[in-house]
Amino acid sequence: MESIKNRRTIRRYKLDEIPNYLLKKILKTSFKASTTGNMQLYSVIVTVDKDMKSKLSPAHYNQTAIQTAPVVLTFCADFRRFSKWCEERKAVPGYKNFQSFMNATMDALIVAQTFCTIAEENGLGICYLGTTTYNPQMVIEALKLPSLVFPITTITVGYPNEHPNQVDRLPIESIIHEETYKDYTSADIEKYFSYKESLPENQKFVIENKKETLAQVFTDIRYPQKDNEVISENLFKVLRQQGFLD
Repeated sequence: MESIKNRRTIRRYKLDEIPNYLLKKILKTSFKASTTGNMQLYSVIVTVDKDMKSKLSPAHYNQTAIQTAPVVLTFCADFRRFSKWCEERKAVPGYKNFQSFMNATMDALIVAQTFCTIAEENGLGICYLGTTTYNPQMVIEALKLPSLVFPITTITVGYPNEHPNQVDRLPIESIIHEETYKDYTSADIEKYFSYKESLPENQKFVIENKKETLAQVFTDIRYPQKDNEVISENLFKVLRQQGFLD
């Protein structure tokens, strides 16, 4: 529990390689995580080759962590392996649909987070790259992913070469709902977000982006509607190409 309480995202890594036995041990243990129907609807692409990292880098907007981390892991929703097993055993797979994609996505994310927790317990640092589904076609091409395989998240892994401050989190009472969902009042929003808004680094974001509130930094700069719509349109396009949508 202490490793979770003290965790922080690591983007700078030492040059030390991760021993292959340790990486495989952590991955093997993470595969004990919960999975839909015990189908294990995920695959993990391990990237250590410098040239392969260079091929992946543009898909992630050339973030430094991709090039400097000794290991890059791409966790994929994978219904191809299970579907092929069905076909080999005289069963007819019916998994070319969005629900199957969602099942495989949940499997991939659960095992990814399990891996991260165990990796940090073993002294490694990790960073989630949220850009994987921004440019999925580029990841698919670089990693040669076939139909019914879709990249969900990318994690860089290595021994930490920095000790950044922990980022803030909302108070638990803002997230936990007893029995049924309790909608938020204006007073609730004021109470739950006041600490985040008061932090010097967040006030600096507001000033640097010439905005009135921190919320505007998110809606206008970091995650604007127009960008989300373009990414969403492309996501569904690539889902069709990978066989998850008609």
